[in-house]
Amino acid sequence: MKSNSILQLKHVVWGSASLVVVILLVSVLHLGAKPTTQAPPRPVVEVAPVEQRDVPVYGEWVGTLAGQVNADVKAQVTGYLLRRDYKEGSYVRKGQLLFEIDSRPFQAALDQAKGQLAQAQAQRVQDEAQLATAEANQHKSQLDVEKYEPLAKADAVSKQDFDDANQTNLANKAQVQAAAAAIAAAKAQIQASQAAVETASINLGFTRIVSPIDGIAGIAQAQVGDLVSTSSGPLTTVSTLDPIRDYFTVSEQEYLALQKRFSDSNADHWKLQLILADGTTYPHEGEFYFADRQVNQNTGAIQLAALFPNPGNILRPGQYGKVRAVTRMQSNALLIPQAAVTEQQGSYLVAVVGQDGRVAMRPVQVGERTGTMWVIQEGLKPGDRVVVEGQQNLRPGMPVQIKPFKSNVE
Repeated sequence: MKSNSILQLKHVVWGSASLVVVILLVSVLHLGAKPTTQAPPRPVVEVAPVEQRDVPVYGEWVGTLAGQVNADVKAQVTGYLLRRDYKEGSYVRKGQLLFEIDSRPFQAALDQAKGQLAQAQAQRVQDEAQLATAEANQHKSQLDVEKYEPLAKADAVSKQDFDDANQTNLANKAQVQAAAAAIAAAKAQIQASQAAVETASINLGFTRIVSPIDGIAGIAQAQVGDLVSTSSGPLTTVSTLDPIRDYFTVSEQEYLALQKRFSDSNADHWKLQLILADGTTYPHEGEFYFADRQVNQNTGAIQLAALFPNPGNILRPGQYGKVRAVTRMQSNALLIPQAAVTEQQGSYLVAVVGQDGRVAMRPVQVGERTGTMWVIQEGLKPGDRVVVEGQQNLRPGMPVQIKPFKSNVE
């Protein structure tokens, strides 16, 4: 009996221990089991289809703006500046007073020249009076000679009287000639005096320095009190700015291509755009103006000029102005937004979303830019969907969610 009880007790103990072990094993297995994971959401990207259409291809050339006419205003006489009579940077009219030079020395020179002219004119009057007297005396003496000549032949008068009449007549002729020469000299002196008066008058006028053209007057290069002369530099420069010129340089090959394209003389083809230093496009189109007479043999380039309207004189000489023009039309060009192209070490990549919704990285060869689009030469075909927004951290084969790309550019 006692043995059976002990045996039963052992079975109970072993059964309890086994149950504990089973419970512990289940707990350990439950704690060590990994939780069930969910797949991460697909990234959302904006895609645009590859477009195919005819596009204009533009050429761009760096240019510099200059006035249509740039007139240097210089001193024509030597003197001290008394006044500056214009506002620097303002619009001035042709003939408007800009500077004044001390006019007193020139006024004195003019008065002196006028006095010398008056003296020469008075001397001429005196010489003309002497000529009249000499001519009268010579006429009288000639009559005496004519009277004495037949009488001398008839011995009615002495030979001495006849010789005296001849001598008097010759002397009077000499006086007439001298008086005529004096009058000629007086006339020459009058002409010289008149020229001196005109020169002095012109020099006096040069003390008032005026604008030779309508335009914008620049900064004054001389101040009140400075001594200026004909050898001094420009006192200022006046430029006509509407229209304004843009000088730009193209290669010989580009020049020939442009000539071929524009050989039909269609003015619309010569319309040009102006890109300013801040990257904005000037609102007024320009026109081709002229080409230089020769190609620079050192650079193989030729300088061209364009004219752009400049209402309000907003554009100023010396500004940067890049010229842009259509050089040709490309048919059936493949276009994608520029933001879709990624440059890596000189090569270009585009993320393309396939029909299975997965990303493929595709190398492309880019061509010209037109607006916000880029012409693709190789690597894409019409209808391909390229990622424009959200291509960061994309990997080949990654599934994505797509939505249409909406450009902010009208």
